[in-house]
Amino acid sequence: MIKRTLYFGNPAYLKTRDNQLVIELPGTGEVKQAVIEDIGILILDNRQITVTLSVLAKLLANNVAVITCNDVHHPVGMMLNLDGNTLQNQRYQYQVNASAPLKKQLWQQTIAAKITNQANLFEQKRLVNKSLLNLATSVKSGDSDNNEARAAIYYWRNLFPNNLNFKRSREGDPPNNLLNYGYSILRAVVARSLVGSGLLPTLGIFHRNQYNAYCLADDIMEPYRPYVDMIVEDIVRMNGKYLDMTPSMKEQLLNIPAMDVILDDERSPLMNAVQRTTASLAKCFEGTSRKLLYPVMHTSYIKHEL
Repeated sequence: MIKRTLYFGNPAYLKTRDNQLVIELPGTGEVKQAVIEDIGILILDNRQITVTLSVLAKLLANNVAVITCNDVHHPVGMMLNLDGNTLQNQRYQYQVNASAPLKKQLWQQTIAAKITNQANLFEQKRLVNKSLLNLATSVKSGDSDNNEARAAIYYWRNLFPNNLNFKRSREGDPPNNLLNYGYSILRAVVARSLVGSGLLPTLGIFHRNQYNAYCLADDIMEPYRPYVDMIVEDIVRMNGKYLDMTPSMKEQLLNIPAMDVILDDERSPLMNAVQRTTASLAKCFEGTSRKLLYPVMHTSYIKHEL
């Protein structure tokens, strides 16, 4: 079952009763409820939201990723369950003891999958993708030739209309704001699934920034990024240069966990696909598999809501 993403952008009081999330909206007298075990991500985006400790405890016990936003409504914090799997200690040990060659092979698969999805997105958008396909098929162990960066130069130069003069930068001009927001949602989905698979999101296979608590999440989300890019490209095409975040745009990005992807020739919600990806990663660390399961972006049909 696909878990729900709940977004709160107005003042609210959140409490719990009988494993239900109870939502009181001040000034309206309105009270809503949601089953906690059906929630996957909860986003808090208003300074006047009050959350009881009991709510946080039950959300985390059900492996809900709780995201907080700053004054400009961008996700800046995330809380995750510290005890998400019964085999967690054993899997931590496998993860910590993973060999350098294994990590290089896993990174090779990850980058090949990412560039393949970038190329497929270009084919879907009727953009020239030959150079991306060539880079995807020539990724070496550990991406020693840095095909990821080479692909990124071509990819970002051509994905959006030329009149935007787009440069990918977290602090850059729109649509960087939309990409950042979408990637934050995706990162939460991946981090949540890693915890559910008994893995430590901090300990990456490639990313090693000592100040980054989610290095492994940043690794594993790479092949999923083009799905966010696809939605943002649609938004840009429909809105031109007027790319300040609107409620409609935010709603589209909040639908990322539920959008359809294709994994092993089967269509499933992205959140479910990520769960299969992190489960396959755990098997790789255990030594029972050498293959990471990543979705392949379909070039003729991908269902997503606009």
